[in-house]
Amino acid sequence: MFKNTVQELLAQGLEEKPDLFLIDLSIAPDNAIKIIIDGDNGVTVEDCMFISRAIEHNLDREEQDFSLEVASAGATSPLTHKRQYIKNIGRSLEVKTQTETIEGALTEATEDEITLQWKSREPKPIGKGKVTVQKQANIAYENIVEAKVMIKF
Repeated sequence: MFKNTVQELLAQGLEEKPDLFLIDLSIAPDNAIKIIIDGDNGVTVEDCMFISRAIEHNLDREEQDFSLEVASAGATSPLTHKRQYIKNIGRSLEVKTQTETIEGALTEATEDEITLQWKSREPKPIGKGKVTVQKQANIAYENIVEAKVMIKF
């Protein structure tokens, strides 16, 4: 019952801010609520406060004792939703599949797959030395084991 109420209040809060979306919701047995959100344009402290208030102000502490934490998805958190891939177009990703790990620039994110591009040094077809080759891979979402944004300084 408590979980359903929290989910409904969260859904209402997210409806009011359509650029935000849910990454994870967990409610521990001691009613510790943890919500992780992300946004198409990032997440501000005000966004976290808005979602927190949308839930907290509509629950009765006399009826249920609870704690509430609303946070944004961290910069090093794995990408889990298609909307996260779309907002990270142009950034470098490290994508692990069952068979390989690829690091490259995310150039496209469609409904079914992502496209990564990177440069590789390979031996010349004829003669000695190496040549730089532009490579590209299309990876279906269901084949992605883990994908993370590579932070570069």
